[in-house]
Amino acid sequence: MSIKKILSISGKPGLFELKVQTRTGFVAESLLDGKKITVGLRANVSLLSEIAVYTYSEEVRLAEVFKAIATKENEGLALSHKESDDQLKAYFREILPEYDEDRVYISDIKKVLNWYNLLQPKGFVSMEALTAEKVSEPSKDEVSE
Repeated sequence: MSIKKILSISGKPGLFELKVQTRTGFVAESLLDGKKITVGLRANVSLLSEIAVYTYSEEVRLAEVFKAIATKENEGLALSHKESDDQLKAYFREILPEYDEDRVYISDIKKVLNWYNLLQPKGFVSMEALTAEKVSEPSKDEVSE
């Protein structure tokens, strides 16, 4: 499984898997409850495969961050996004030592860890799946908003 078809939809909780594209938008299935929804073309949607995290020298693809978490946790769950801000920052520093603290906010760290913990039990962030991810150029659609 791959994160190439996993979406974050603004205003909707959780993550979604792209199922079918239509003339007026697309159909997506919630990874939380399995319900299918239709989403119009005007919705603010981000593909996880296009999101990157700022570091001091470059932008690191979210798939690479997930791979670092999977390596650290031996493909288990990450630290909960509900931990204290200091614990979250220290944990994120362990997995991505060069992340830019001025441009990556605590809300971004919580989002990344929450997404990882949602995707991990479903097999989307196994080492095998993440190694197969095709690396492409980062877009303007960053984790930091």
